[in-house]
Amino acid sequence: MIEFRQVSKQYSHGSSALTDVTLSIAKGELAYLSGPSGAGKSTLLKMIAAIERPTSGSVLVNGQDIGKLSASGIPYLRRNLGLMFQPANLLSDRSVVANVMLPLLVTGSARNDAEKRARAALDKVGLAGKATSEPLALSGGEQQRVAIARAIVNRPQIILADEPTANLDRASANRVMDALTAFHEAGVTCLIATHDEAILRNADRIIYLDGGRLTKSPEMRLAQESA
Repeated sequence: MIEFRQVSKQYSHGSSALTDVTLSIAKGELAYLSGPSGAGKSTLLKMIAAIERPTSGSVLVNGQDIGKLSASGIPYLRRNLGLMFQPANLLSDRSVVANVMLPLLVTGSARNDAEKRARAALDKVGLAGKATSEPLALSGGEQQRVAIARAIVNRPQIILADEPTANLDRASANRVMDALTAFHEAGVTCLIATHDEAILRNADRIIYLDGGRLTKSPEMRLAQESA
């Protein structure tokens, strides 16, 4: 589903965000990105969505080379992606359901159909009763779940989430992760960047970045050294 082949990203001022990254994520997999701040996690996620382009190497999504994608092809790529970046970026001048409808309206869906699907997405994240509320009236955890509803309203094949539980209390973080896990269990490929140790503790796969390079986590290195 997602493949990085010796991908590097350098900026004009000389700094490197990613260096020689090679990895693959299978269809339907749930994987976590971890590592210190500035390790390149957000850059890696943005490359999958063609927000950033590699300086060298190839990023493939469903076999399509993102680096060769034309500007006109990017909207079609993103229709298959559910994107969650920090902050939630909800629009405060419209209701919760209107926020969730936006991706559908942008891609040409009829308003009635868009509202029906948006309400269904809110129901899936446990917020059906908040559809007509204003975003600023919601808690931080509820705002993140609205962001999940907006990310999945297009019925994407892939969800990319950048620190979806940042600054949330444990109960709110658990509800956000329960919603994301439910979509994974329904067959959606999920790649989640997080520092949350409570989440990583039970993860089946962790992709660890440090200084823009793939590496083993400190915990993995310690375990191997003591073995």
